[in-house]
Parts: sequence; C-alpha cells; structure tokens
Amino acid sequence: MIDQLKTAMNRRHFLQAAGVASAATALGWHYTAKAATKAEVLETRVISWQPQYYHGWPTLARRRNGHLYVVWSGGREGHVCPFGRVEMMVSKDEGKTWGWPQVLVDGPIDDRDAGVVETARGTLLVSTFTSLAYEPSLTKVQGKKPGEAGAWSAERLSAWNAAHNRVTDQQRRAELGQWMIRSTDGGVTWSARYTSIVNSPHGPIQLADGRLLYPGVELWDEARRVGICESTDDGMSWHWLAGIPARPGDDLKQYHELHGVETNDGRVVVHIRNHNQPNANETLQTESTDGGKTWSVPRAIGVWGLPSFLLRLRNGHLLMTYGHRRSPLGNQARASSDHGRTWSEPLIISGDATSGDLGYPSTVELSDGSLLTVWYELIKGSSRAVLRQAHWRLQA
Repeated sequence: MIDQLKTAMNRRHFLQAAGVASAATALGWHYTAKAATKAEVLETRVISWQPQYYHGWPTLARRRNGHLYVVWSGGREGHVCPFGRVEMMVSKDEGKTWGWPQVLVDGPIDDRDAGVVETARGTLLVSTFTSLAYEPSLTKVQGKKPGEAGAWSAERLSAWNAAHNRVTDQQRRAELGQWMIRSTDGGVTWSARYTSIVNSPHGPIQLADGRLLYPGVELWDEARRVGICESTDDGMSWHWLAGIPARPGDDLKQYHELHGVETNDGRVVVHIRNHNQPNANETLQTESTDGGKTWSVPRAIGVWGLPSFLLRLRNGHLLMTYGHRRSPLGNQARASSDHGRTWSEPLIISGDATSGDLGYPSTVELSDGSLLTVWYELIKGSSRAVLRQAHWRLQA
C-alpha cells in the first residue's frame, strides 16, 4: 500500500451515463447484477487487545482445521510512524475469542500491511512490506523549539529519533522491500524473512493446481511493475510470471493493492485499487483464463471503494469486501453468482465509522455458512485505531 495516497483520494461518484451502460451491455458484462442479496449483521465488536497501540491493515484467514488467524501492523503510534511491526493472533472458536498477540516481524524500519494465507500443504504464509513514509514528518519537526507551531513533545521526538537511528541511512534504504515469512507448524515457529518480489495488503492466493499466485506491485523498484508472481514450491520462492496491462490512457503507477481469487469455472479474477482519474478510487477488475500467464485489460465494475478482498464461497459464489470512505463510512461487500462477471448492489457490513481512517476488510466463511469480516478503524475519541469484526450472513 502507498498510504500517503489516501489523503489525496477525491470523492468521485459512479459512472452512471446511459451511454456507458449501453456500451457495457454490448460487451457482455454489466456493472452490477440484479440479485436481491442482503447482509444480516449479527454482531460487531472490537477484537484487539492493546488499546495503547494503533492497529492497521489486517488480513483474516481460516485454516482447514477451522482455526482463524488474523495478522496486522501493530505496535504503532499512528497511521504513519517508525514503530510498525507484524503481529498475529489466533481464534480456535470461530472468532468468539482471540488469543494474545504474537509479534512475527519487527525490523528496523516500519513494517506495514500484513497478509496471511494457508497453502494446500498446510503452510502459513505471512506477507508484509517495509516503508520510510514516516521520514518527512520526522524531518519537518527536527530543530523546532518547544512551544513553536508544529513542535512535538520532547518524549515523542526522542522516541521517533531512537527508532529511526537504530540503523544508518544506507541500511534503512536497504531495508525497503516486499517480504514474506512462512510457518510449517501452525504458526509456532517462523522462517527468516525473504523477498516476495511484489506486495499487496492481503497477500497471495492458492490455486487448485498447487501453484500460488501473488498479484501485486513491485513497490520500491524504479520500474514499479504491476503484475503476478508465482510460486511452485509452497511459497518458499517466487518468480515473476506476468504483467497486468493498463487501460488505454491509464498510468500503471496509479494501480495499487491487488487481490485475487480462482473461480469455479477455471478463471482467476484480480481486483485493483485505481487512482487514475477515470474511475478514481474505484475497484478495477482484470481476469486470466490461462492460469495467470495473460490478463485482460482492467475494467471498471461500478464499485466505489477499496481495496477489495476476494473470497470464493463454498457454493462457488464470489464475495468482495472493501472499505467505503464516504457516507456511509465503513465497510461494504458485493456478491457474484456468475464467477465475477457481474456483482450485486452494495451490502453494508458496517456504516457507523466517524473518520475515513478505516477499512482493508477481509472475510472468511465459517462452518455454518455465516461470514466473519475483520478490518481496522480509528474510532471516535481515540488516536489509536482498533481491529473490529462483524459476524454476518448473506440473505437472498
């Protein structure tokens, strides 16, 4: 994620012109399906343990044994700071209770968005990326005198400097990257950190043929490729597989935060956070019919909100969940009964937020067919974001 772009998000509305709709129909797809799906929210609550910390950008996964794993960027002071680390907690009762957080990665610079997936072999893969986005804020306050406009407290400035100066400038630059760790014992022990080439908040996906695909962005390389990496060894190593084309007139550097899912009809669907002016702050969709080797030109699907997390339900339907940073502030979902060709109208998972510092919802299907969604949110009256979850059901 390129978090500083959040502040630049404008308030575009969906494209609704009749000419656009007619063109979409002629091409054989529609912005939304007419399914009368509804969301019944059974419970919403905070699940994070340590309110003194800011919790950001989580991912939720369900293992085949039914245990739930949630990872996030924790130990933070705020949305941008030098203290971020990757943390994890586990629920063995489908989200009714959560264990104490475990620190998985804590490097010398900011460790941000965390993704988690269980592979076909039962391995857990956790992804993250490192960032120096906090540096301009620190530079700006250096040398300011107490009481001067914009000055920080001596305690806060000392803490930031202490974290920042754990390594040299050259070492900090070398720390920038896209990273992964893996566990073959259910999260008890973890490998050393290694490169995943690309990053996206919710990490890679497992395919039916045993391969893993990672749709994402090569964040810190000058070329900043946007595309797909592949692993054929259970996530131990990754190689570049294919680039995703840009729409005519689009800048690939304005594509961010991808996530994918394999459909029951053998396609792979990937969603993209779009910051190009056409369809700004909407989700774009690209598809592959050859296992990720080639990709269609991304298209708008009429969804304002981002980034999207994709899930295939047991009945073969798809579900996308995404943050919605305009009224109603919160998180929404849309369902597809035709393998992602069309999507339902929005379903409100939460709509009671008081700021736009929220989202990155991810969802799992529980044993009884109900759904559990986890996201982060800066709640009213606090400077520290929490993890919230909603237990809900789809209703026809």
